[in-house]
Amino acid sequence: MVIVTTIRREVLTMPAAELGPDNPLPPLRLPHEAHRIEDRERDELPRDMARQAGYEPLRSLLPVRMRDGYGRSREPRGIDALVIENDRLRATVLPGLGGRVASLLHKPTGRELLYRNPVFQPAAFALNGAWFSGGIEWNIGATGHTTLACSPLHAARVTAPDGGEMLRLWEWERLRDLPFQVDLWLPDGSDFLYVGVRVRNPHQRPVPTYWWSNIAVPETRRVLVPAEEAWHFGYEHRLRKVPAPSHAEIEHHPHAADWFYDVPEDRRRWIAALDADGHGLVQTSTDALRGRKLFIWGTGPGGRRWQQWLTEPGTDGYLEIQAGLARTQLEHVRLDAESEVSWLEAYGPLHSPPTADEAEARLEAALPRAAVDAAYAAWKGSADTEPDGTLATGSGWGALEVLRAGLKLPGTPFDESTLGDAQKPWLHLLRAGFLPEPRRVRPPGETLVAPHWRDMLETAPATPLTEYHLGVAQWHAGDRAQAVRSWERALQLAPSLWPLLRCLAVADQAGGNPERAADRYADAFDDLCAERRDDGESWTAATAALGREAIEALLAAGRTAQARAVWDRLRPAVRRRGRFRLIEAALLLAEGMPEEARDIFRAGFEVADLREGAETIGLLWARLSDEPLPAHYDFRMRPPEA
Repeated sequence: MVIVTTIRREVLTMPAAELGPDNPLPPLRLPHEAHRIEDRERDELPRDMARQAGYEPLRSLLPVRMRDGYGRSREPRGIDALVIENDRLRATVLPGLGGRVASLLHKPTGRELLYRNPVFQPAAFALNGAWFSGGIEWNIGATGHTTLACSPLHAARVTAPDGGEMLRLWEWERLRDLPFQVDLWLPDGSDFLYVGVRVRNPHQRPVPTYWWSNIAVPETRRVLVPAEEAWHFGYEHRLRKVPAPSHAEIEHHPHAADWFYDVPEDRRRWIAALDADGHGLVQTSTDALRGRKLFIWGTGPGGRRWQQWLTEPGTDGYLEIQAGLARTQLEHVRLDAESEVSWLEAYGPLHSPPTADEAEARLEAALPRAAVDAAYAAWKGSADTEPDGTLATGSGWGALEVLRAGLKLPGTPFDESTLGDAQKPWLHLLRAGFLPEPRRVRPPGETLVAPHWRDMLETAPATPLTEYHLGVAQWHAGDRAQAVRSWERALQLAPSLWPLLRCLAVADQAGGNPERAADRYADAFDDLCAERRDDGESWTAATAALGREAIEALLAAGRTAQARAVWDRLRPAVRRRGRFRLIEAALLLAEGMPEEARDIFRAGFEVADLREGAETIGLLWARLSDEPLPAHYDFRMRPPEA
């Protein structure tokens, strides 16, 4: 048989915003997460679902950094892509942006099977900030969009089960310290893109894991799934059992909502989204990927505003169909020590009348359930195949962990050549037993917080830099008193005080001491302004991040004059950002100038890093005016009375 599947490089040129620098301040506090339920609500859930919903929730985003340095100014930019293609399908993958499948084109009909966003516009939907809409994304880590949404993955060619070419993507997921791989291939003549996924736990302890494959499709499509009931989540932090929604209910639902379908145990796992003529996309999988979900933005002003926010005027909206390891996204699944979980997914075109039974029959004719199981078994024999060359390079964190633990991970090489500047201090700690002192004054680098790295920091010489990183690791572990002691010890000898003072200020806030937190934030910002060396990217990012936190803490403590003093020392370019225009409005209101604060709203601003589910703008507007919130500031995802 002649294999005609090919993999090639391309560059997509589209209007794109720059990602900008990461936030250099360690995220000691967990950001607002819209997808959560109150503890008391878990009592009403089935026992296994309640157990998994309460299993190992994130304590923080550490060791990952927040990605909030992007804006909303778009210009044509080239984005590296990998195209995998046979005579029936063309899949376009973005290895530098989480391995997103940006497009899946059915060549005989010319139909795009996915929602293809014509722009790249980051927004604060990932757990750590930057995320973008469209295509198929691979969500691993914890409840929410993956921290890898806008990060590079490793990519290479591998021999597919049928002897052709397969595209392998892999990385080290840092929230749970788990390596994973995603293998994509197109059998010759197939109308279906096969995707083999494997998540490995190389540790000698069980680890919570999470996976949802998230597929964006045009929002006018009818969603079909083999389920009569669903678990509804409507951003009021409640999960309740309801009948599976009808197409009419979905079309006219006023607010953003999730439906997690309760697919019976013996039914085939699939979900489809079809247009008015019955054409569209179907996704199916082996049974390990048990969950199926629908997300909509709703018809209300908040949902419509988000749809506009994530793309450009005149672009159609989208909805999401998803497939996951658990019944809902609020759950984490136990992955036993030194074990793995794997499955196979298939994506392709479907033409069917608008009922689930008819759609399943059409799916069975096009791609029998037994064929998916057979493809999975064949892929398992190729999962350990070593890649041939390199198509894209991810981070060096996996290489560091492989060196530390002497891991053998066939099929996913984390080569030492991928180690970069971020890993160098930790490689030095691993090999020499201490962290090297930086050669120049700059914001501190990233902190590793896993128990083995914390142990190394505890036995290393107690330099100020070591005590700083040790405190961050102790804080992540829940030992807040020890973290405070480490930071306070470092203060006595540290040449740079502001990173330590900021950590202590966060500890004061968590401990219910807003006055001392305000004092420490003010001192930290003073020290940063005295220390910063230039207007370079890292110092500007540090000043903006610390200035924002300091102003908010000072306003919370009633220190309006000190908050104004911090504002005045921010760079003019920083003060012009939408986030800081919103902060300025709050500052003016605190200074007794509501009319001037309203002028900022009238002039207009865009908060690029507004988080999903956040209601900050609306809450401030309600303090300024009795008028309805202007439509371009309305991002509410739940009923106002909620």
